[in-house]
Amino acid sequence: MSAPRQPAHSGLIARNRRAKFDYQLEETFEAGLALLGWEVKSLRAGTGQLSDSYVVVRGGEAWLLGAHITPLASASTHVDPVPDRSRKLLLHQREISRIATAVERKGYTCVATKLYWKGNRVKCEVALGRGKQRHDKRDTTKDRDWKRTQARLLKRSA
Repeated sequence: MSAPRQPAHSGLIARNRRAKFDYQLEETFEAGLALLGWEVKSLRAGTGQLSDSYVVVRGGEAWLLGAHITPLASASTHVDPVPDRSRKLLLHQREISRIATAVERKGYTCVATKLYWKGNRVKCEVALGRGKQRHDKRDTTKDRDWKRTQARLLKRSA
């Protein structure tokens, strides 16, 4: 018997790998995205990108800046797609105020870490984090390399 098939639009769309390297992530939030039709079609095709994306709170609303959604070649002719436009994040008011107060404090920033499907809706995981210093990044790289070497040695000995 074969495993049940999942719909083509389920799972991870894009991940911001750089965020974990550049920031010490502390608290995460799940936010909905206000998208246009061509953006949803493009995300189903897997053309989303989150590198250099971040969240800004303006006028009591959270906005995702720097996310890039490449328009499909078969996009509608009456729509002028803008791949780098600001997109509104759908969060509860208490979550927005929590993000705003944390960003106002010294050293915190809010970055987008993941873009994924939850049912038939696109969700964005945003995280509050502190920027890492250069020596912290070197430690992260050193730890990652050591774990890779350990796994390689254990694989050989087994």
